[in-house]
Amino acid sequence: MHRHIILLAALGAGLLLAACGETRSQRVITGAAGGALAGEVIADEPVGGSVAGGVLGAVR
Repeated sequence: MHRHIILLAALGAGLLLAACGETRSQRVITGAAGGALAGEVIADEPVGGSVAGGVLGAVR
């Protein structure tokens, strides 16, 4: 149960960070940083989280 709460909080934070920034480059960088943090916390996989966050930042 505790892991699910952390998962939801990290995903929410990653989505919020992916929307920050005025330019696409800024959104990609903040999304990648948030995704790396979430990936490390959730699955010990910061690279995968960084890629996912960066893609979300680029699309948003």
